[in-house]
Amino acid sequence: QVQLVESGGGLVQAGGSLRLACAASGRTFSNYAMGWFRQAPGKERDFVAAISWRGGSSTLYGDSVKGRFTISRDNAKNTVYLQMNSLNPEDTAVYYCAASPTAFPSARAAPYNYWGQGTQVTVSS
Repeated sequence: QVQLVESGGGLVQAGGSLRLACAASGRTFSNYAMGWFRQAPGKERDFVAAISWRGGSSTLYGDSVKGRFTISRDNAKNTVYLQMNSLNPEDTAVYYCAASPTAFPSARAAPYNYWGQGTQVTVSS
């Protein structure tokens, strides 16, 4: 199995930044596409960003975060990151890291077989 553990969430003021990290173990991390999703209270799970197993060669971003968030990965450290800038209160959600046993990123949740426990991000105005 693949174990994913998110970290880096917290409370930040609007306009601020946070950097989330997702540490993976159990399988060959470099062969998994990785994604970030988020879910706010009372809302559906939304796609945030994804990256291919090759790293920065192929990335996807949700429309609401494009230009503000950046996904990256360090296969040597078995870690994927989400740099979040220009945060606003609508970014408040639980953020989940997910792993897909494919080489290509996806904006859909279905290809992701493994999920972390989530980390809370709260943006105050």
